[in-house]
Amino acid sequence: MPRAKAHAAAILREYHKAEAELIGKAVVLTDGKAGTVEELHLDEAHGLRLSIAGHPGKWPVSTIKLAEK
Repeated sequence: MPRAKAHAAAILREYHKAEAELIGKAVVLTDGKAGTVEELHLDEAHGLRLSIAGHPGKWPVSTIKLAEK
């Protein structure tokens, strides 16, 4: 498998793993916003971002302070 294709496959595997771990879970962000994760977005400029129910916008996954287990 060409190296670029292997990297792309690894990125997609991790993206789907993150989806399984976060979609539908309750989270609290460092800025105090809280809610359930509705979607994950892979943004080439900003990386992995999430959408929270009831809050318009997308935030970096790195801003999660607490997440439901």
